Amino acid sequence: MGAGHDTVAGELARRAREQGHDARVVDLLRLLPHGLGTELRLFYQSSIRHYPWAYAGVYHALLRPGPRHRPSGIPLARLAGGRLTELAERSGADVVVPVFHLAAQLTGHLRRRGRLRAPSAVFVTDFAVHRQWLHPGNDLYLCLTDEAAREVGGSIAVPVETTGPVVAPGFFAPTSGAGAWRSLFERYAPGRPPVVLSAGAWGAASELDGTARLLAGAGFLPVVLCGRNDRLRAAMAQVPGALVPDWVTDMPALLRATRVLVDNAAGQTAVQALASGLPVVGYRPLPGHGAQGVRRMAALGVSEIAPDAAVLPAALRRLAADGAHRDRRIARGRELFRGDVLAPVAALAARHPV
Repeated sequence: MGAGHDTVAGELARRAREQGHDARVVDLLRLLPHGLGTELRLFYQSSIRHYPWAYAGVYHALLRPGPRHRPSGIPLARLAGGRLTELAERSGADVVVPVFHLAAQLTGHLRRRGRLRAPSAVFVTDFAVHRQWLHPGNDLYLCLTDEAAREVGGSIAVPVETTGPVVAPGFFAPTSGAGAWRSLFERYAPGRPPVVLSAGAWGAASELDGTARLLAGAGFLPVVLCGRNDRLRAAMAQVPGALVPDWVTDMPALLRATRVLVDNAAGQTAVQALASGLPVVGYRPLPGHGAQGVRRMAALGVSEIAPDAAVLPAALRRLAADGAHRDRRIARGRELFRGDVLAPVAALAARHPV
């Protein structure tokens, strides 16, 4: 669902190949029969973009933590079981690494019933772990934070390790492309600190135009990322004082050229910002696990939350200004990133030879 899961899967595969392994990225939704995966993706995309109350209802019914029994994603996920096991057998997979909660439900189900011979190591991409990630049939869970690992370990009896987030190496290193972005910002709005407003790959955000107007009025340059939502991009281009680029192909350069990220999802853009040394402010988060993740990031001290429009400009001024406050936030964010996330995956494969 969305580019975040794809980005994590692609980076894990790149690292595996760099270490001399074969790696294949598989979209679980494409394994579902009768076009169900496409329909599910379209429903989720439409809900997030246009009917956030609908996804909030799904999250409340299926995903949110709590002791009460809730419906499982297994009946839907198991429809892809035959294709996944056939693919694993045909490719000779030594390990399967779900990075999406329905995939984690499926691999846990198949492992528990002995239908999937390769062990499964679930990489949880969320700061706040919702219940559909959890299945005791999986062999290993990898989490972004110690808090998430404790949450998983307290819910199911499965080995858990903290690996930190996964981002491409370019987000950690200086890049020459940042200079071109800075020159563009200075020509477009001299003296205004550039602040990224991200709506994710799908262009999903609440009152993004109002936020951009607020920031422009407060003396910032809002750099609005609309993902692949051309309709949103056209609308945002009409906001006075906002810079609305096309699809950005060099995110490390853009993030290093700006001063703060305003985030609404606690997803991959947020962790890319933390790796780049860009402070993050959560504002008007998407419902469900987006809001939960934004709150969890702030509780960890790696970001801040602006609860309303009256607070946001002041939070951005504090973080955009050079000094101890900005430095502390940057340092805390970079502490999330740890060693080789594939090391525990390789160790798992060695303990469970197929």
